[in-house]
This record gives sequence, structure tokens and C-alpha cells, in this order.
Amino acid sequence: MKTLQTTFFLFVFVPLVNSAPPIQQESLQFYEYDTDVTMGSLIQQDYEMQSKDLRKMEEKLTVIAQNDTSLRLQGDDSERNVPPTKDTNLPTCLLCVCLSGSVYCEEIDIEAVPPLPKETAYLYARFNKIKRIAVSDFADITTLRRIDFSGNRIEEIEDGAFSKLLLLEELSLAENRLIKLPVLPPKLTTFNANQNRIKSRGIKANAFKKLTNLAYLYLGHNALESVPLNLPESLRILHLQYNNITTITDDTFCKSNNTRYIRTRMDEIRMEGNPILLAKHVNAFSCLRTLPVGTYY
Repeated sequence: MKTLQTTFFLFVFVPLVNSAPPIQQESLQFYEYDTDVTMGSLIQQDYEMQSKDLRKMEEKLTVIAQNDTSLRLQGDDSERNVPPTKDTNLPTCLLCVCLSGSVYCEEIDIEAVPPLPKETAYLYARFNKIKRIAVSDFADITTLRRIDFSGNRIEEIEDGAFSKLLLLEELSLAENRLIKLPVLPPKLTTFNANQNRIKSRGIKANAFKKLTNLAYLYLGHNALESVPLNLPESLRILHLQYNNITTITDDTFCKSNNTRYIRTRMDEIRMEGNPILLAKHVNAFSCLRTLPVGTYY
């Protein structure tokens, strides 16, 4: 049994011993190693060539991009000198948001009123850099019902800028640099001119007299020396806080020749922050249902 095992072991061992000669193994290994080195060098050379080509291509693309940018900048400079045309509504509705008769041009740093679609009913142009409102801005837009120019730099409004806006009900010019009020359209219900530089001489004597629908009038944080004259009966809210009002008369809110007169619609008058003691003018409030907010003593 042991002999058989030994014989079997020798039988298996002999083929292993009689495998390829050591010289052939070494030469084969050397050949394979040499082939690996050769292929590696070829790959390395090919990679370096591709890298050089890529770098050259990148340099060309960079030059092209720089030239294209300079051309576009030159084009932009030439386009800035061309005023926007009013023959199309496309530029405004790309710059602003136009939606169902409403145009939203808020916080986009425009310096003038943009051309509006003819069906515009609501314009929101708050927090821009508009300095002036011209008659031509709304000459062809008769459908406007609300305009909001709050938070601009408006210093001037041409006479008649709002004269054709017969449907306009709400107008806000708050937080601008106005020193006088424009002529207002007849159907206004709300007018806001808070936080401007308006003085009493900048408001005409009959500025509000014919505004028979005006219910909300905001003139706080200005430089008024007196309460505007001829306030309409329709007024419900009147804000005059933080001006420079020093005096009022018996006819400011009431009618001195009619002791039975009552302002039934007036709900709120704010006069705090003015250098006036309201207690000295008791008769000026006799027709009011509630006393104004302000300093009495």
C-alpha cells in the first residue's frame, strides 16, 4: 500500500519537474516585461500628445471667448444709446412680469416708466430708480386703475401726467422726493404721498376739492405747515403725522358758519409728531365723531 502511494506521488511529481526549462521561463517573463514597458511608453506618449492638443484647443477657445465677449460688450454699449421703442410690448414684458392686465416692474432698477401694454390696468413699479414721470408715459393707457410708484426717486411729475387716467382709483407716490403734488385724476379713492418733501405751498388750494370719491389720503412724514384746504366729504382716513403743522382753523375740518354740521364719514385723523397742541383748537374738531390722534397738552 505504501509502495503504491509512493509510485503515485512520483508519477505526479515528474511532469512538474519536466515543465518548461528555466531559461525559457525567464525569456518569456523578460519578453512579457519588455512588452509591458513598450506599451506603457506608447500610451504615455499618446497621452502627452493628446494633452498638448487639448491645451492648444483650450487656448484657441479662450481667445474666441474673449473676442466674443468684447464684441457683445460693444454691442451692449451701442444698444444702450437706443431708446426703447413703444411699437412693441415685448421688451417690457420680458423685463417685467405681465399677467392678466397687471404689470409688475418691481426692484429692477429702471430709471423711467417702461412702455406699457394698452390693456394695462394695474402697474406696480415699486423700489426702482425712476426720477421723472412724463405726460407721454400714460398718454395711450386709459385703462389704468391702480399705479404704485413707492420707493423710487421721483422729483418731478409733468402737469397732466395723470389727466387722461379717468379710471384710476389708487395712486401711490410714497417714499419719493416730491416737493409738490401733481393734478390728480377725478376718480381717485386712495392717494398715498407719505414720506416725501412736500410743503404746503406745493399743494394747490383745490387739489382735493373735486375728488368726491377720495376716501384715504396719506400725507404723513412730509414738510407741511398746515392742513390742506377743501378736503372732500368722502374722506374716511387722513394721515398728517410727522409734518410741521403749527396751526389749524375752525374751517379746517368743520364749517364755522354751521354748528350742526357733522363729518359722518371721517373715521381717523392722525396728527402726532407735529408742533401743535390740539387742545388749543377744540372748535376745530366739533364736527368730528372722534378726536384726532396727536398732542393735546
